[in-house]
Formats: sequence, structure tokens, C-alpha cells
Amino acid sequence: MNKVLLIDDDVELTTLIQEYLAEEGYDVAADTDGRAAIAAAARNSVDLIVLDIMMPQMNGIEVLQRIRKLSHVPVLMLTARGDDIDRISGLNLGADDYVTKPCSPGELAARVRAILRRVSQLAAGSSTDTLRAGQLLIHPRNRTAEWGGQSLELTGTEFSLLEVLARSAGQLVPKQEISKRAFGKPLTPFDRRIDVHISSVRQKLGLREDGQSWIQSVRGQGYQLLLD
Repeated sequence: MNKVLLIDDDVELTTLIQEYLAEEGYDVAADTDGRAAIAAAARNSVDLIVLDIMMPQMNGIEVLQRIRKLSHVPVLMLTARGDDIDRISGLNLGADDYVTKPCSPGELAARVRAILRRVSQLAAGSSTDTLRAGQLLIHPRNRTAEWGGQSLELTGTEFSLLEVLARSAGQLVPKQEISKRAFGKPLTPFDRRIDVHISSVRQKLGLREDGQSWIQSVRGQGYQLLLD
């Protein structure tokens, strides 16, 4: 039974979501303080955290920053409708997905299932062998990577994206394929999460000698990891 932790100061909504997820078969706990999420990440005691951005004392962005220093536990952010800045900030800091409020318990449950299914499939399907693509060395078993012999500090989502590109290094990988393989779901219109995560990975890889990125984009189509 997957363990889910809900962090939101909207007690009425949290109770509704908690009851719905429990009926779906999840072991669900709830709290109104983001520090509970940080503690859970440190203990590695939950499989997924649902985290609201707008909270008193410590907002969700700050909580996410602290979580990512401790753990790669999947985090689903709850954001205000139309607040693109918070959504992009969350994705840049390593959130796995987001749902805009107000949302239905059914929609949130579907996102939870998708994230946990993706994590499970990646764990089951990853080869124990290392994968090399140019300067990149990937260790699927422990989900770590090296670039030019140096360890890369990647979030779980960034690792998934980079692994997808590495397995097709030198070839264009369509965005729809990236979304299905890395996120476990189809890409939806106006969804920029791939672009945001790719931007972060690019910064971590640095630039080629010619000043270009190691990850090339073909507008509206997809991305390609260059080998040299």
C-alpha cells in the first residue's frame, strides 16, 4: 500500500482528498505544516507528498527546496489557477507534477496514480547495467549520473528525462515520447514541464566548446542529446 502525505492548511479540502485517496487504496496522512513533509522526506517514510504552495509559516516552494536537499520522493504541487510563476518555480526545484486549485479529488487521485505508476515502472524496468552516452554515464539501478567523470546533482524527474534522452542519444526524441517514457502519461496542450526540466538539465551539463547546449531542441518536435 503506497503511503501518501497531504500538506495543506485547507482542512476541509484535505479531509475530502484524504477520504477519496483512502477509498482508492492509499495509506494517507495529512498535516497543515510543511515541516511535517520535510521530516517525512528525511525519514523516507512516504511514497509521495502532495504539497500546497500557499501555506502560512513556510510556503510550499521553501518546503520543496528543503525536501530536495534530503530526498527524491515524488512531490505533487497544488497551485493557484493561473499562477505560472509558482508552477515553473516548483518544476525547476524538482516537483514531479502539479494540479491547479480548485481541483476535484478524482483529478488529484489520477495524478497521484500516474506518478506512482511511473516511479514503479522505472524501478522495475531499469537495467542494472550502466549506460554510457558520450560524456554521460548513467547508473539506472541507483538513479545516479555522471558527466565528464563528475557526479550530477539531479532531481528524480531530471534523471528520468536524461535517461530517456541518453537511451536515444544522437537521435531526436519527440516530446510526446519523452512525456510517456519519463512521466508515464501523454503530453497535453500548453504543457511546458518538459521544457522547464530540460532547461535545468542543460544548466547542469554546461555548454559545448562551440557555445551550444548538449541538449538540442527542434521547435515543436522534441529534443536530442548530442554525443560529441
